[in-house]
Amino acid sequence: MPTSIELSPENLVVEPISKKVWTDRAFMALPDDGHHYEVVQGELIDMGNSGALHGYICSSLMILLGGHVRLQNLGAMFDSSTAFKMKNGNKRSPDISFFAKERLQGMTELPTGFLEGAPDLAVEVLSPSNTVEEIDDKIVEYFENGARLIWVINPRQQYILVYRSAQAPDRLLKSADTLSGEDVIPEFSLPVADLFQKLSF
Repeated sequence: MPTSIELSPENLVVEPISKKVWTDRAFMALPDDGHHYEVVQGELIDMGNSGALHGYICSSLMILLGGHVRLQNLGAMFDSSTAFKMKNGNKRSPDISFFAKERLQGMTELPTGFLEGAPDLAVEVLSPSNTVEEIDDKIVEYFENGARLIWVINPRQQYILVYRSAQAPDRLLKSADTLSGEDVIPEFSLPVADLFQKLSF
């Protein structure tokens, strides 16, 4: 005759869930499948693919900003496929990044692995899938790891939030305003309307 077993905290055994440790080597070995990934609190996060508007804003700003950085020999630009290693082990990939040359002194070429710390300028271009909490977490982490300036760009509503600290945005820029590189990317300026201009082929 079957007997019942009383379950209690004393006779329950909880097996720990094994979690993959994402070493630099394992992260670099991920397949080139058109997606880009971040590691957050030990979890691999698939950042997915973005639409045409997101890609257009990113590439337009990369061309304009990157041209200025290169001509003035200010540092190095990176796209969204580049991950940066945070102090807590997270690997973050802003949509556009700038590392000042002062932080790259002594290097004759960039490593095939990850640069330590957040970029001096991190740019996040919002996608429909982004949450407020996700962006806030990134902003806090970027500043904790050496970022000096962050731009959060909303392509659909056509505004830019400029952060100099994680507490709150310093400025809200709209079409009539000008985006400035301030002391991080000296002499760079861009009318916000130019970034959001409509196609005119």
